[in-house]
Amino acid sequence: MTKWLRNIWEEVARPIFLRPKRVQFAALCTREKESGPEVLLITSRDTGRWIIPKGWPMDGKDGAETALQEAWEEAGVRAPSPAKEPIGYFTYDKILKDGSALPVLTSVYRIEVQDLADSFPEADERKRVWLAPAIAAERVNEPELRDILLRL
Repeated sequence: MTKWLRNIWEEVARPIFLRPKRVQFAALCTREKESGPEVLLITSRDTGRWIIPKGWPMDGKDGAETALQEAWEEAGVRAPSPAKEPIGYFTYDKILKDGSALPVLTSVYRIEVQDLADSFPEADERKRVWLAPAIAAERVNEPELRDILLRL
């Protein structure tokens, strides 16, 4: 698929066809090492699976600001504001307490990490790890998130 066609699919067609009921904003937290870029994964509170920080829209914040806030609360990330445009999108089913699935479209914002705090709101509820993008792609469950990681 050409880059142009993929962009049309990602930004226009997919949201129309999939019609997710809800949206979230996610932070793809990165840092540069001599060996190349690394991404920060955290564990989900519910299942312990590897994810990137993400959350529901917040009053008074746009998508990028929400992603940065989630990166702080869930992973202790300190960083400047990310770009206002997402670097990609992924969908997943949020499993609710009653067992039903809620489709969610997640906009991903890249955040260049300056520092990680040892103490942050969800420090006792999550693990975090830095990985090469290809290894991180193997650990996440969402195929579209894997594609985003592999493009880094």
